[in-house]
Amino acid sequence: MKRTRIAPFFAMAALIGFVSSCKEPVNNAVEAKKAEEVKYKMTTEVAPGVMVPDKIESSIGTLNLNYGYPEDETVEKIYDNLDRSRALQAYLLGFPIVNQAGMRATLNEFGPSNYTDVIWEDLVDSKTVELTANDNTIYSFIWLDTHKGPLVVEIPPMVLGLIDDFWYKWVADVGITGPDKGKGGKYLILPPGYDGKIPDGYFVVRPSTYGTWMPFRSFLVDGSTKPGVESVKKHLKIYHLNEQENPPEMKFANASGVPKTFVPPGDYAFWELLNQVIQEEPSEGSDPTTLGLFASIGIEKGKPFAPDARMKEILTDAANIGAVTARTIAYKIRDKNAYYFPNSIWRLPFFGGYKFEVSPGVSNLDGAVFFYYLATGVTPAMTEKMVGKGSQYPWACMDKDGNRLQGGKNYKLHIPPNVPVKDFWSVIVYDNQTRSMVQTDQQFPSISSQNKDVKVNADGSVDVYFGPEPPAGFENNWVQTIPGKGWFMIFRLYGPLEAWFDGSWRPGEIELVN
Repeated sequence: MKRTRIAPFFAMAALIGFVSSCKEPVNNAVEAKKAEEVKYKMTTEVAPGVMVPDKIESSIGTLNLNYGYPEDETVEKIYDNLDRSRALQAYLLGFPIVNQAGMRATLNEFGPSNYTDVIWEDLVDSKTVELTANDNTIYSFIWLDTHKGPLVVEIPPMVLGLIDDFWYKWVADVGITGPDKGKGGKYLILPPGYDGKIPDGYFVVRPSTYGTWMPFRSFLVDGSTKPGVESVKKHLKIYHLNEQENPPEMKFANASGVPKTFVPPGDYAFWELLNQVIQEEPSEGSDPTTLGLFASIGIEKGKPFAPDARMKEILTDAANIGAVTARTIAYKIRDKNAYYFPNSIWRLPFFGGYKFEVSPGVSNLDGAVFFYYLATGVTPAMTEKMVGKGSQYPWACMDKDGNRLQGGKNYKLHIPPNVPVKDFWSVIVYDNQTRSMVQTDQQFPSISSQNKDVKVNADGSVDVYFGPEPPAGFENNWVQTIPGKGWFMIFRLYGPLEAWFDGSWRPGEIELVN
């Protein structure tokens, strides 16, 4: 049979067709795989920020993970950071409690709780290391404890005082700004959760803690402390309700001129005092978040406080950082609402009110830290507008140019005439380290309108001077400071009048002389 020339063509076409038929399932498999990959990609897409990379450079170093699972060295690093963060916050939140614990410990050195009035019969002087105390009024400090039942406190007339619980929350005022209106009266202090019968004839006080601090002030009469002291000793009585038929005798311990420290420790001992209070007091007076923070570092009611070596190192470090943090917030506050006047160095003693809130139910954390680190005694009388009653406490730690006040330099404060006070005003200087009166050759580092030797200018204004040496002719208007030691001062107004509250009167700024 004769072959044609087109046969090779058909043979080649057949071969190509065979090869093509062999390649088709391969191509189908590739396409199927690609489709599956697209499908998987579509099902695993997530919003940004949900997943984390396997390596993160952070402020605490490199953090390594394996598809979201932290590596061992990262776990250790994270828990160290978490414990340090919680310890610092626990320190700042715990300071009010430790402040009270330190107060109680020192008061008990003078005598037992309830029955001891630590009274400064000759006023507080610089030997008393106490947060921003004054030397213008007669202090009485009393620690109350209701573990054994309700207490009756008979308050003397014409005193100005308060009751704060162990968490350092305000409970009640006593005296002039309290329900007795300065006439004196009987207060019944009840233990937490008390549900017994309450007799008539008492101003009833219900603290959330068993331990409470009751400071009050009585006043000088014609420059003398004697009438105020005698009135306190005559009228003050404290006894349990079941002791009213035979009340125990009060002990009056004169603390004037006695070197004592009422400022709590800021080092590791801080934690031991905090634990002591947490063990003693019911949890209901605090809040779950704060108590949870304490528990996270090993301080929990009903459990021993026994940190290991690692945790002790963390707590010691947190106390050091916390102390510096508190000082930074106190002296270099960044909240503009902390000042009385625009472009002024005069600071508020409270901002956020006596509850330290930025809005109802929202804590002002910096406001609380600042106050509790520098001061004692929380009461609405210090922050609310009470014309002719209570007191106001503008203070300053810088000169008018915003520089810190230095003990080796000379400064001047001009106090305009007609200071709006019903009672009197005073200027007292405090040490930046101890937050207590500066210790110098002067027993009382202060100037007051009660001092008849203060030189008054022709227009009724007064110039107050600060520095190592007094300016000639103004020795009675001078408060001594020490080179190398920083200071701040409080300008107190007792019985502040309307011109203070409406801002029509204001003190001058502290000016650097040389």
